[in-house]
Amino acid sequence: MTQGCLRCWDSLARASAPYLQICLKRSSGKLDKKHENRKKDDKDPVEPKPEKNEAEEELVPEETVTLKQDEFQQVRDHITKLEGERDEMKNLAQRVQADFDNFRRRNASVYADSLAEGERNVIKELLPVIDNFERALNNSENVDQNYVEGVRLVYKQLMDVLTKKGLEEIDASGKFDPELHNAVMQGESDDAESGDILEVFQKGYKVKDRIIRHSMVKVAK
Repeated sequence: MTQGCLRCWDSLARASAPYLQICLKRSSGKLDKKHENRKKDDKDPVEPKPEKNEAEEELVPEETVTLKQDEFQQVRDHITKLEGERDEMKNLAQRVQADFDNFRRRNASVYADSLAEGERNVIKELLPVIDNFERALNNSENVDQNYVEGVRLVYKQLMDVLTKKGLEEIDASGKFDPELHNAVMQGESDDAESGDILEVFQKGYKVKDRIIRHSMVKVAK
């Protein structure tokens, strides 16, 4: 070979030397990893440790007791006595429960009656106020009608509230009824029969079928 060719080969070897070193390192690294993996695979697999069995409880044999005839009878009598006491306490508890239920119902009824009685008493105290409103409205011819209209609205509002509470006017037309009416005067009339109501002096009222004031009326003879 000529001297020029030798120089070319020498320059090529120097230029390719770094690349050869890199390739050798990569190949050696892969070989090392394969070698390590083989070592890991060659190791024996770890066997699981056997679980410890729990200790079984020792069974204690039951002790057999033999009773004589009189001892057996005593035990039987004692059991019968306890059963009787149990039944007695059970009956007592049932009676106490029944008494308490009756007391609760009676107390609820008394409370409701007391509440209704209180409402009736309050409404009864307001009846004179209603009478005065009606007298004022019946004698308002010479009064300013704007003022009269205001009084009428207040009267209507009061009656609406009391009506919701059960207030109802007693009918005083037709025949006299001593359970609803109070006859304070008798009179004669050609157009009325005996016992007919001729005039009402004061209106009567009831609250939920309970009379709080009888109607004061004039009755025909």
